[in-house]
Amino acid sequence: MTSFLPPKLVALLAVAMAVGTYVAPTPALPWPARIAGLAAIAVGVALTLRHALLFQRLDTNIYTFNDPDLLVRDGAFAWTRNPMYLGFVLFLTGLAIGLGSVVAFIGPLVFFVAADRWYIPFEERRMHATFGADYERYRQTVRRWMGRRSTA
Repeated sequence: MTSFLPPKLVALLAVAMAVGTYVAPTPALPWPARIAGLAAIAVGVALTLRHALLFQRLDTNIYTFNDPDLLVRDGAFAWTRNPMYLGFVLFLTGLAIGLGSVVAFIGPLVFFVAADRWYIPFEERRMHATFGADYERYRQTVRRWMGRRSTA
């Protein structure tokens, strides 16, 4: 199961959301509201790609199940420990808004739970094992999903 990387889950959920909307239509959002989904999609894709490219530029591991080799604090990592996962959630939420069907909102919820309960805890254990006190200081300063903690 360790080869089921987050982008694969996002792709699977995106397809399932589209199929679910077609097969089991539910009350839909009005068309003007659905256009707002494009903004969430754009922000989600930009956030994910920007930080994937940051990992590439820093020549550090991006794969969830491989050992970390660098504690990255640049970019959005200053205010979220997981900008790529946040980007995936925003992308799927935007897609759900765009599809306009209530059933489509299951996708971002499933991804959020999988990331929060499976992917991220796995990575955090590896980060702690590799970087120890440095990672703990970072973790005490930056929240898992969004925001900085008060240092006072």
